[in-house]
Amino acid sequence: MTQKSDRSGHITLVLGGTRSGKSSFAQSLAEESNRQLVYIATAEAFDEEMTDRIARHQNDRGADWQTVEESLDLAAAVAAHSDPKTTILVDCLTIWLSNVMLANQDIAAALDALTHALANAPGLVILVSNEVGSGIVPESALGRQFRDEAGWMNQRIAAAADDVALITAGLPYWLKQAPA
Repeated sequence: MTQKSDRSGHITLVLGGTRSGKSSFAQSLAEESNRQLVYIATAEAFDEEMTDRIARHQNDRGADWQTVEESLDLAAAVAAHSDPKTTILVDCLTIWLSNVMLANQDIAAALDALTHALANAPGLVILVSNEVGSGIVPESALGRQFRDEAGWMNQRIAAAADDVALITAGLPYWLKQAPA
């Protein structure tokens, strides 16, 4: 079951591990909405691997998408581009979180601003995030802090979302769905 295309102010969170198919699934949900498509990219290309990953995502999207690059002020980007006629796809929250952490910004304030922007977004918003808490315990203190912050962020966004899907091996498992 997928999100209905006639809903405004609707939030869907798509969770999954690395290479689980979460971005492809989220993109297909967005494209089914038959609305103007806005992709908010949070990644920055600091190395060749990330440059290749970004290029692959761009090629997968095609020309129907407007791309907005915003690595830190995600709340402002959501607020600026949400409209009853749009579907926003944010890919991905965990990269955004790492950007916020590495910029030494207030994580709680950034998350407060984002949840406020989502609550007030009149269009459809689909957010992609990594489920990082099911893996090994990170070796470094920063890695453990990131894992914890990502878990708390995902819980908070999931609570605010109308629908939440967990993607494993390319297959969705709906954890939460709003009544049709």
